[in-house]
Amino acid sequence: MRTWRYLYTTELVRHYTNGSVSVKGAQVDLYSRFGVTATISSQTQRSQTDPGGTGLRNIPGDPPPSADLGAPQGDPSPSVRVGAWLFQQRTWLPLPLIAAILLLPASRDVEPTPLWLSGAALVLAGEVLRLWAVHHIGVISRTRSDRLGPLVSTGPFSLTRNPLYLANVALWVGFAMSARLLWLVPLLLVVLGLEYHAIVRWEEHLLTARLGDSYRAYADRVPRWVPARVPINPASNPGAYSWRETFFSERGTLVAIAAGYLLLWLKMR
Repeated sequence: MRTWRYLYTTELVRHYTNGSVSVKGAQVDLYSRFGVTATISSQTQRSQTDPGGTGLRNIPGDPPPSADLGAPQGDPSPSVRVGAWLFQQRTWLPLPLIAAILLLPASRDVEPTPLWLSGAALVLAGEVLRLWAVHHIGVISRTRSDRLGPLVSTGPFSLTRNPLYLANVALWVGFAMSARLLWLVPLLLVVLGLEYHAIVRWEEHLLTARLGDSYRAYADRVPRWVPARVPINPASNPGAYSWRETFFSERGTLVAIAAGYLLLWLKMR
């Protein structure tokens, strides 16, 4: 039963990241992976959106009798399970990093130094990359998959499959450099590398199960991390946000960056 609940939860998380927390949709998608025809009650058929929480309501406790839980596609590896957990906890995971950067002792020189300027430039580059990526994929579709739409392969997603995670690494490393904590950079690269690698393994597991050959072809064409040296695909994404919507959806990150530098300035006074 725990395996079934895990799979059901990951399906609901995927629907949540796509902006449509639908119990019916998640249940049908999961049953279809086992080749099972599901009978869903009228109560469950109602799409239940939970914008303020997890969307994990009315989760059935038992799998359908004919579902083969021993099938390889239904039994994710431990690394995929870890990635699923990290994905759901990603809002809280950065808190220790924030505390370390703001509380660890460093130079109190408030004048801009080459290290500070380099860090600020890296933060700016990371946020520009985030804006570019969000403009193409939208703020919610973290798994680069839309239930009814095409796989996003335009803009930065034509160069690397994970531009948002690369942008996040740039933000963290740049912020640490601006805090004069150069020794912290290698540790950040290791911690963030392990975290994002596990999350990406989980995302790829879901995308392969959902999109099949189309995602495999995309994965063969576009590197997971290191950007490809190929012409950028500028084709517009039908689901892309306008730049106004893009900046609005990134307001939280922009405010966090401004607040972070304000706190750094107060720390160094």
